[in-house]
Amino acid sequence: MSRVSHLAIVLTALALVGAACEGTTATTTTASATTVTAAATTTVAVTTTEAATTSTVRSTAAQLADLDGLPFDDFLEASYEVLLLRSPEFLTSLGVSEHYGLRDDRLNNLSPEYLDETQTFEVGILDRLRTYERSALSAEQAISFDVYQWYLDQRVRGHRFAYHDYPVHDFVNSYNFHLILLLTEEHAIETVEDAEDYLSRLSKIDEQVAQLLDRLRISEAMGVFPPEIIVTRAKATLRGDLGGTDEPSAVRVGRLPLYTSFADRLKGVNGLDEPTRVSLLNRAIAELEESFVPAWVALIDHLEQIEPSASPDAGVWRLPDGVEYYGWLLREHTSTDLTAEEIHQLGLEQMARVEAELRTAFDDLGYPKDAALGELRRRAAEEAGFLDGSGGGVEAVVSAYEDLIIRAEESMQQSFNLWPQADVGIVPEPWNGGGYYVPSSVDGSRPGSFHAGAGSNVAVYIMPTVTYHEAVPGHHTQVAIARELGLPTFRRFVEYNAFIEGWALYAERLASEIGLYEDDPYGNIGRLELELLRAVRLVVDTGIHAMRWSAQTAHDYMSKTISEWSHEVERYMVYPGQATGYMIGMQTILDLRDQTAAAGTLDIAAFHDTILGGGSMPLSLLTAAVEKALDGG
Repeated sequence: MSRVSHLAIVLTALALVGAACEGTTATTTTASATTVTAAATTTVAVTTTEAATTSTVRSTAAQLADLDGLPFDDFLEASYEVLLLRSPEFLTSLGVSEHYGLRDDRLNNLSPEYLDETQTFEVGILDRLRTYERSALSAEQAISFDVYQWYLDQRVRGHRFAYHDYPVHDFVNSYNFHLILLLTEEHAIETVEDAEDYLSRLSKIDEQVAQLLDRLRISEAMGVFPPEIIVTRAKATLRGDLGGTDEPSAVRVGRLPLYTSFADRLKGVNGLDEPTRVSLLNRAIAELEESFVPAWVALIDHLEQIEPSASPDAGVWRLPDGVEYYGWLLREHTSTDLTAEEIHQLGLEQMARVEAELRTAFDDLGYPKDAALGELRRRAAEEAGFLDGSGGGVEAVVSAYEDLIIRAEESMQQSFNLWPQADVGIVPEPWNGGGYYVPSSVDGSRPGSFHAGAGSNVAVYIMPTVTYHEAVPGHHTQVAIARELGLPTFRRFVEYNAFIEGWALYAERLASEIGLYEDDPYGNIGRLELELLRAVRLVVDTGIHAMRWSAQTAHDYMSKTISEWSHEVERYMVYPGQATGYMIGMQTILDLRDQTAAAGTLDIAAFHDTILGGGSMPLSLLTAAVEKALDGG
């Protein structure tokens, strides 16, 4: 899942940067795109976490008034800058804070008042966008108009649901996951000033969590509570962040990643003398003890307080206006107007298709024709083997992933004209499968990172597909290209779930089409298994949230159809709609490719230029762009 990602989530809820495959992705940036266009015609006041909206230097109305009467291109840059600067954490992940004259010393403001102000900006910017006469714009400007209007309109449609989500949980799009990711990976420690900024952020965690708790109480007053299992798992995750306890005196802060990663990165700061290093480390200990630990304990305490009110029901249909909320989520994550019923049926159809392809693949291996598909998948996994990444074995696992990336890069060159300059590296993780992607920084200071399963029992047969999805030619390739394009800033930074996840699933298929599985029949089984998973997701996600399946019903269904992945049910509960974007996005790209082939004009590299060359966009607008290209526009 490209982390997750997606400034829309940042601005309307909590500061999440978006997410990929069977983990998530955070969206990617590119090393070569070192120049970020700034708005030259407006100065935007920046609000820190300490400041409430009433204390901004300039009022919302005054900042919106600065946008009036601007030339269209200037308006795009200036208005998006207003929104972008409201998320200092996203600026850090992009590596552009310095470009905007800012330091990386602030956290996002999560207060309800700040959210209200953000919504006012979104409405005001959308209203001003619509004052431009689309017919007077150039062809490229018209695309920007359409993409920006869809983005802002979707944000405004979602204002009524601003308190319907579950920010604290155990999955990768949670508040808690993203804060730790920000501090341990995205926040660079290259200078003493960087270290000071890091300590500043640590000191603000307790304040940010207090804002988050205010937000949660508003949700709960509306009747929005997470499912019981989500509360239970969230508490366990938060305790894990504290080393397995919620007793402050028992937390050994010197062993927490927020400390150890800081200490490790301080070693790379040139010219750092020993007294300063020791002082910085001691201050980190103090901030963790005084800010982070109490904040995390407060979150655990809050979850324990609401646990009796948590729902046994899994779906969002039970929330106030839950049916409408799920409809908005489906539009958000598929960028289509497909209904839950249509998506459910599509899932059943795609399941039948992939299961037939799996049966053919098993026949080619000489497997029994009357055996159940699940039994045959397990046999293929066993025959393909496993890698042990524990202890010294992690180097072999990382090397295997690196070899897959190198081979993909070499094999894809004839299929692409556009290709990113940003590098991607492997970050081994202790689990046994799947992964997620974290973007490189725009300023080139941090490469993209594929967080890959490298535990003690890594199934070899899914490693290629996960790599092609998360890295090359999937998330890393697509989003890095977008960040390097000479597009308006919002078109390089804003991601649409169905586009990015659809492309990454298409990338898996493309790898097969160009022959990367020809000598790896087990890898092809892994590819088809993961494609089946994406079809099952359409059925289970809509089953939970539209058809009122219980969690047990969802588990039973997945156990029957793809038992290896039945643990994902809780993901669909806590992140409704997101998992529907993969298959819908891929099918859209394949349909557009078929249209291009039917017109007799399919040059695969040129087709990929058309898909990727406009940046991420809603599927309806992608379809329009391809059809225009077919018409010679």
